[in-house]
Amino acid sequence: MPGASPRGTYLVIADALRREIREGQITSTLPSEAQLMRDHGVSRTTVRRALAVLQDEGLIHSAPGAGRAVSGTSDQRPLVERMTELITATPLAVGDTYPSEARLCEDFGASRTAVRRALAQMEGQGLLATAQGKGRTVRALPASTQTS
Repeated sequence: MPGASPRGTYLVIADALRREIREGQITSTLPSEAQLMRDHGVSRTTVRRALAVLQDEGLIHSAPGAGRAVSGTSDQRPLVERMTELITATPLAVGDTYPSEARLCEDFGASRTAVRRALAQMEGQGLLATAQGKGRTVRALPASTQTS
């Protein structure tokens, strides 16, 4: 961000993000902290302060495994639950190939680390199996993707 703002750089960034949300330029997931740092030429602390302002206002929320999202516009369930639902929604059968990590990252707007963690949970639940050189396959169908 060129030059110091008398108002506080983090407030200027918060205003810019608020405007982008209001104008529909950001509709679901916000850019990553790293991307916001590059876009505005500021430190991670400054970006986090700006995001905290929007979160305190209830405009955005933290989405597990996906960063931050505009409140009320995205699926707020845990990533592992949404990825498990993919088996029945696609629909996939036992033995079918489960989507790649790269595709899951793109589809869910999540980091590779978050996707790997969810995949490990699904393998632990017996839903997926990993075969060397073949990727992941559906091992069992989920009993239910709904939580009570």
